[in-house]
Amino acid sequence: MRSFLLALAILLVVFPISALGAEDEGGIDVIDVSGPLDRSALEFMKSSIEAAAERGQVLAVLQINSPAVLDGEALQDLIEIVEDSPLPVAVWVGPAPAVAYGGAAQIVLEAERSAISPGSHLGIFTPTIAGDDVGNVLTDDLAHVPSAEETGLDLQPTIRQYLQDLDGETFQTSAGPVVVETLKPYEGGVTLKTVTFRQPGIGTRFFRLAVTPEAAFFFLVVGLTIVSFEFFAIGPGVAAGVAAISLLLAGWGMVNLPVRLWAFGLAVTGWAVLTASYQKGGVVALTILGALLMQIGGMWYVDGSGQIDPRWFLILPSVLAVLFFFLLAMPTVQRARFSTQTIGRDSLIGKEGVALVGFDPDGIVEVQGARWRATAHREANVVTGSAVVVTGVDGLFLEVDRITPDREN
Repeated sequence: MRSFLLALAILLVVFPISALGAEDEGGIDVIDVSGPLDRSALEFMKSSIEAAAERGQVLAVLQINSPAVLDGEALQDLIEIVEDSPLPVAVWVGPAPAVAYGGAAQIVLEAERSAISPGSHLGIFTPTIAGDDVGNVLTDDLAHVPSAEETGLDLQPTIRQYLQDLDGETFQTSAGPVVVETLKPYEGGVTLKTVTFRQPGIGTRFFRLAVTPEAAFFFLVVGLTIVSFEFFAIGPGVAAGVAAISLLLAGWGMVNLPVRLWAFGLAVTGWAVLTASYQKGGVVALTILGALLMQIGGMWYVDGSGQIDPRWFLILPSVLAVLFFFLLAMPTVQRARFSTQTIGRDSLIGKEGVALVGFDPDGIVEVQGARWRATAHREANVVTGSAVVVTGVDGLFLEVDRITPDREN
């Protein structure tokens, strides 16, 4: 019985918000999906319209606040159902300051009834899908983003006011014209029918964390940095799971966003340079170069076409976070690890190990199943895979020498 109650509690926590109020019929569904519209978001909007019709809702409203659309096929499917819907469908751009750019603006214009909140904007109509080659060079006219007042759309400051004003309006649906009744009488007057706000489930919202350029870049560089952190500092552990999740989200962003491969390459190169700098004990020139490469790669990471271009001041915190890891977090953790009494670094003198990287003159060795930062004379010619012996301890570094065949004999 206890296991059943625990499973029920978990189900109630993770069940999508869209399921709340599903038993109420004859009400109004407000389908709220903000941010860049990837395939999962567009498919959710489409399926929510179909579900509202199946439940007998009187109206579905798409609440839009989106700077870009990322999937052309899913956009076309959504527009088709908006134009020939099984129930009345309206669109509202809000709450302010909301935007509807590219394909999102097309959804607004294709709907039979659309409104916008004062302070919101509609525009940058091309490209329809962010990153498409057609229309990526914006003219002055296309670059102009009309204010709410300039769009000619109905001005509605709140969704509640908009729903009230739609009462009595006639909509064309796939079943013919329908007069919408959004109000219901109650003792002393009238009020809105039951309004249910629909949002994607937790799983969809989790992956959509990475569909903005700045977030996708953040997950990429932080994931790579934690990989270095694991390798140099503490070995496989909790941080490895964090790195895996970060890189998974970064991959989702790369799949959905129009990522520039050369900028991605710059960001990864910046990480590699910072890793090399840390391996060599913190070379200032390499550290600065790595940070610059990462910042430049982030600023051009996504071909946003004026809709979702990365903003340098939101990329900079990610770069600073990476620098914090390399300059402060990794040395601190490593120092704490090496100072642990149970490790006994002096007892490692005379122990044999293997070089995990080439030395120049510093590197990483594995001794008795643990990774250590180490140093050797350049004449020792320690390369990846070389057998080494610990000859001493110098601060945080083990002093090692290469085991030559003559020495083995």
